[in-house]
Amino acid sequence: MEPVLNTPKDIILFDGVCNFCNGYINYVIAYDHRNQFNFAPLQSGTAAVLSEKYKTDFERLNSIIVVRENGFLTQSRAVLYILKNLNVWWSPLINLAYLIPNIIRNWFYTAFAKKRYSLFGRTESCMIPTAEVRSRFLT
Repeated sequence: MEPVLNTPKDIILFDGVCNFCNGYINYVIAYDHRNQFNFAPLQSGTAAVLSEKYKTDFERLNSIIVVRENGFLTQSRAVLYILKNLNVWWSPLINLAYLIPNIIRNWFYTAFAKKRYSLFGRTESCMIPTAEVRSRFLT
């Protein structure tokens, strides 16, 4: 339990059986050149430990979650935080998205989250990371 909670990196919890979510995580991995993030499926022991720590059922939130040392972010705040911290040329433009009120951003996030399986499908099990990024995944 301790190593998970003491990692210096932000932990991204994601729906491991969602095809769109897996694609998004692969995108984050490709552009996280500062190696700032670790990853764990919501269906993992790591997510269970963090759910207990924060007294929140992360699986029921139906959201991507970023766990930071001082708490966690969900829905559009989590997505924007991740995108802003990637090493891509357009990352500074993410600040413009913060001008949209959170309630509106989250309405769109929730609407998409409810349709993600019908739009992109789902797998029977969580993704298996490649050997080169396996160390960034927490079980």
